[in-house]
Amino acid sequence: MLEAKQITYIYGQGTPFEKTALDGADFSVSAGEFAGVIGHTGSGKSTLIQHLNGLLKPHGGKVLLEGRDIWEKGGKMRDVRFLVGLVFQYPEYQLFEETVEKDVAFGPKAMGLSEAEISERVREAMEFVGLDAGIKEKSPFDLSGGQKRRAAIAGVIAMRPKVLVLDEPTAGLDPSGRQEILSHISEYRKQTGAAVVLVTHSMEDIARTVDSLTVLSRSKTVLRGTLDEVFQCRETLTKIGLDVPTVTRVLLRLRSLGMDVDARAYTPEAAIGAIRAVGQC
Repeated sequence: MLEAKQITYIYGQGTPFEKTALDGADFSVSAGEFAGVIGHTGSGKSTLIQHLNGLLKPHGGKVLLEGRDIWEKGGKMRDVRFLVGLVFQYPEYQLFEETVEKDVAFGPKAMGLSEAEISERVREAMEFVGLDAGIKEKSPFDLSGGQKRRAAIAGVIAMRPKVLVLDEPTAGLDPSGRQEILSHISEYRKQTGAAVVLVTHSMEDIARTVDSLTVLSRSKTVLRGTLDEVFQCRETLTKIGLDVPTVTRVLLRLRSLGMDVDARAYTPEAAIGAIRAVGQC
């Protein structure tokens, strides 16, 4: 569905402030897949995803959408941005309209849809993110922090992108708020078949949601694969300042103490099942 191949990007190129943000980085997501991107601050995560819908043009490499270079001559970047929806970190700062309804409707209106289709998409998007229809006429600035976050995400979902890209969508939220946002995103993917790309620094969020994982460090892609494949490279993760989820570390410690427990569990629920399985043997 969407592939970034050997992407290189340099901020301030040709100036004394030149900085390489990406150096031959790779990423891909298939149709319907939930893909994660993880890495420390400064690793290149946000720069990478801004290439996925053409907000940044690479100095080297290509971005392919359904096999076609998004920067090829004759391509329409406007269409790319309808197909690849990007939700920035702290998306509530993107809100600007008079009412929640108008804000969520902004994207569909830009697509030239009929009023009936726009209304349907607003209703659908608000349902996906768990916003009550009764707040449609409220100012988005009168909402709670969590509601603002969901309203901003709804504005992107309303365009029905084939790929939904989210940059740290749970940043600053408490655990229950984080779980609520992630569950809404997972439900959206399940019901629409859209591909989802989640950028985060939280291994716990990654473990609960994604099918595949790309790890960035110092502007490069250092690991790519399924969760099992990536989390088996614990030594590499540790070297770049990351690690497997906390529950996995607990299971690995139990194994080192002699318990024959399956350490390939990345969530508390899976870890409980692994420990109980040992007790039944």
